[in-house]
Amino acid sequence: MKGIIFLKLFISISLPLIVGGLAGYATSSNISNWYIYLNKPWFNPPNYLFGPVWTALYILMGASLFMIWKSPSGKFKTQALIIFSIQLLLNFSWSFIFFYFHQTGWALVEILLLWISIASMIYAFYRVSRPSAYLQIPYILWVSFATALNGAIWFLN
Repeated sequence: MKGIIFLKLFISISLPLIVGGLAGYATSSNISNWYIYLNKPWFNPPNYLFGPVWTALYILMGASLFMIWKSPSGKFKTQALIIFSIQLLLNFSWSFIFFYFHQTGWALVEILLLWISIASMIYAFYRVSRPSAYLQIPYILWVSFATALNGAIWFLN
């Protein structure tokens, strides 16, 4: 039984880290070739900050997912897992829209959808496990900041 719990924890934390790592790897070349030349607002953080912040957020996301996954089966658990999957797909997609395709306006639309999906996920998680929902507060706060940053970059360019 402990082996199954450990495996669920490993998968739960690995999944968001892998998804984030793939998006980061696929778009990283555009940071020095494109992003560096954009006009950015005064509140743009240094580039070195994004990696550690996203890594921490993906770990929290995974810990949250683990709490949901190990909870008893039911309608709310199923809904929470579906919404988690949707927000993870939107999270993955944003990097490509913004960094790979250089579509800052469409990325702004997409990140707004991501924000809504995160808020929905927090609500769905809360109905299954309150601690799992609370672990997502830093994520929605960071995406709120990223939304403002995306909007400012779109406006300035």
